[in-house]
Amino acid sequence: MATDKELDDFLASVEKRAFKRTVYAVRDEDAALDIVQDAMIRLAERYADRPAAEFAPLFQRILGNATMDWFRRQRVRDGVMQNLSELEAGSDDPDFDLLEHLGALQGGVDGAETTVSRLQTLRAIEYEVARLPARQREAFLLRYWEEFDVAETALAMGCTEGSVKTHCSRAVHALARALRQRGIAP
Repeated sequence: MATDKELDDFLASVEKRAFKRTVYAVRDEDAALDIVQDAMIRLAERYADRPAAEFAPLFQRILGNATMDWFRRQRVRDGVMQNLSELEAGSDDPDFDLLEHLGALQGGVDGAETTVSRLQTLRAIEYEVARLPARQREAFLLRYWEEFDVAETALAMGCTEGSVKTHCSRAVHALARALRQRGIAP
């Protein structure tokens, strides 16, 4: 059984990554915040009595389901899927960039040239990650952003380990190809 502190620590450790992942999926910061909060509440209400080691896969599964529920509601409400082409939907400032905003909040001491170069590279990576097919993006983010192993990713996605490996491999190759075309190499 997990303690309240373990649950609080877990939720604090995943909130920013979960938000970013959800923004990638729904392209709406307000909706992403609602989805993440709902997923955290569901975990706390329904699974707080589980061992702390089970929180990560449970939370990712809950978050994935909550995101899919949001898409279903949008389809019903709007009659068609929303246009998913703009990451910063809902911002009042047309030049607003979530990555720059988060970077400014965290601060930094790099020179302007380094900062601009890094931001341009990160923007390109974010853009290419956002262009991946949904399952490839989900597998990629769980494996390399959330640092889940293959089994945990399969559990969170509700698929086989082989499917996770396939999705990740395709995502990595697609990203590498797209970034090379942009002149970004490791």
